[in-house]
Order: sequence, then structure tokens, then C-alpha cells
Amino acid sequence: MAAYDIRVPGIGPVPVTVTETGSGPVHLLLHGGAGPQSVQEFAERYARVRSVRVLTPVHPGFGGTPRPEAVSTIADLATVYIALLDELGLDEVTVIGNSIGGWIAAEMASQGSDRIAAAVLVCAVGLEVPGVTPMDFFGLRLDEIADYSYHRPDAFRMDPSTFSPQQLEAMAGNRVALQVYGGERMADPALTERLSGVKIPVLVLSGQSDRIAPPEIGRAYAAAIPGARYELLPETGHLPQLETPDQLVTALAAFAAGK
Repeated sequence: MAAYDIRVPGIGPVPVTVTETGSGPVHLLLHGGAGPQSVQEFAERYARVRSVRVLTPVHPGFGGTPRPEAVSTIADLATVYIALLDELGLDEVTVIGNSIGGWIAAEMASQGSDRIAAAVLVCAVGLEVPGVTPMDFFGLRLDEIADYSYHRPDAFRMDPSTFSPQQLEAMAGNRVALQVYGGERMADPALTERLSGVKIPVLVLSGQSDRIAPPEIGRAYAAAIPGARYELLPETGHLPQLETPDQLVTALAAFAAGK
């Protein structure tokens, strides 16, 4: 794990913690509201199976990390991660994001960077879609979050009474950071219009059983991004990297072969 102080134009210095695994073509893997632990095992699997280098940053404010006041929106996070790629001198990067990580990846694609070769939005939130009622995520209990997030929720249900004080504190901090970045509605009404300027290949993936970011949102992302591909993953929910990781690896490999 490495810690960087990223010089971000218009924002200032931002501390970012990054875990790295593997070697080969570079992939930036962005976690969702479930926190960095929700993608770390997948990062190691993907790096091993695909012979790639995977960088997994912790969004400032998650996992007990500091969040500068100037970093308060998803667009800010996108700017931070583009600056991270500049700082590390990385090129031909594929950005993969789950949930709000997918939203960040979409923002990075819309902001544009010559360092980004492609983007994959995995069950991304962030779009307002007519006819789709925004999920009141912050009104859900922990067991309800499992019901909305998984095709097989009983296999992933957590008992908070078994958590350590440190785990509970980290979860509370993650929730605060998520609310700051995503707002109450977890969507940006202006995002759809900005996506029309995306010029890189984009794959949009939805989980068939996802009730946090239902497939209608994924289809709307694909419709808004010129040339984007859309794929519905069967028998999985909002976190395919946890529930059906092999299926996600297969979809990513096919996209890499085709892009």
C-alpha cells in the first residue's frame, strides 16, 4: 500500500492511499460505497488471471482516510484520479468502477484524459432516469442493503453484532463520505448531457438482480455514451466482483479483446 499527496489542479494537495497488485497493462479499479474491501480480493484475482497491473485507490474519507473539504463531489474525485494517473505517469489505463466507482469512471471519461484508454461501468449509480425512482440508500438497514444488493442475499448477509469497534467506526465513516459525494439522491441531473462528449470505448455492465442500480440505469448510461456496449450479467446483483467474480472477469476479458 502506498500513500501519495496528489497535486490536483483547482483543488490542491489530496492524500490518496493506493494498493497495487500484479504487472502488465494498467487498470484503475474504483470501489463503491461498500468500501475498498469490496474490490480488493477481486483486484488480486483479476491481476492474476489476466496478467495485468491493478491499482485500487481508497476514496478520501473512506476506510478512515482524510478527506479535504475541497473534495466533495464525484466530479472532484474524477479530477483527483486523473491527477493520480498524471502523477504516476501511467498511460493506456483502463478504468473500472463499481457503484459510485462506476459513476467516478463515467466522470473521468467525460472530463477526458489522454492517459485513459477505456472505461468499464459496473452497476454504476449516478444517472437520473425517467421512470426509475431513486433508491433511498441511506434509509435502508444493513440487512435490507443485502436484499437490494445481491441475487443471493442470504449468502452475503452480515451481522453487525459481530463487528469490532474499529469496523463499525470505519463503516460509519464510509457512510458519511458516501453521503457527501453522492448526496441524498445519489445522482447528478447534468451527467447525461456531459456523457455525450465521451470519446473512449466504454462497457456498461448491469446485474440482473441489482436493486440499487437497476438495469434501466445501466441501459441509460449506454444510451448516453457514444458507442458504448451494454451487457446484462445474469444471476448477480450490485456487487458482481463479490457475488460472481468469474463472470465479471469473463466480461472484462471479452471487452479488452474487442476494444
